[in-house]
Amino acid sequence: MSAIEWTEKTWNPVTGCTKVSAGCKHCYAETMTRRLHAMGAPGYENGFSVTTHPERLGIPLRHKTPTVWFVNSMSDLFHPRVPFKFIDGVMETIRKTPQHTYQILTKRPDGMADYFTGDRRAPDNAWLGVSVENRKHGVPRIKTLRGIKAKVRFLSCEPLLESLGRINLSKIDWVIVGGESGAKARPMESQWVGEIKKQCRTYGARFFFKQWGAWGQDGVRRSKAANGRKYYNRTWDEMPVVFY
Repeated sequence: MSAIEWTEKTWNPVTGCTKVSAGCKHCYAETMTRRLHAMGAPGYENGFSVTTHPERLGIPLRHKTPTVWFVNSMSDLFHPRVPFKFIDGVMETIRKTPQHTYQILTKRPDGMADYFTGDRRAPDNAWLGVSVENRKHGVPRIKTLRGIKAKVRFLSCEPLLESLGRINLSKIDWVIVGGESGAKARPMESQWVGEIKKQCRTYGARFFFKQWGAWGQDGVRRSKAANGRKYYNRTWDEMPVVFY
């Protein structure tokens, strides 16, 4: 099982990435890759350089039990160094396993939009999402996502770095919110979370509060576990309601 609260397993047919926005500054995938590379873990011989792994494409095929898969927790499927032909292989696996649900998150929605054009369509069991960490880099991604046809569209506002202000959540089904963790984590304010939750109610989007991270709701720095996952004494674990 995955340690990520909103999924069940991770599937990494691609590893490695490059930074594109403020949310990338303290990338957990880069930190984890350095450790795995130092340990000599298979698949991380190239460090954090973008690397495709054809041998991993069949992993979900071996799992018959319905599972929620987060695709590329250690990379970005729509990185420009990932060939569309390879993404075709990922989509083929997704189509062959309708019992599973796949969550695909990107900070490169233009690449996602370019891919899903012409004859290419997102499978119904593939949820498409974008990272929305701030107003400058994150919020514009929402409009691009909204233009891509998908059964479920979602936002990951983690790490949430500032108030997003008023955002258009039309055609957005699910919003994940979380603070940053780690030694250099930037704090998240309770008000920012509340603004998003309120707008989720207005637009009918489901709201999932992942974590406070290194800074608690009271603005005090402590361990991630000590800060917990409750927002105003309630754990919000809402998931999209989907009918296939």
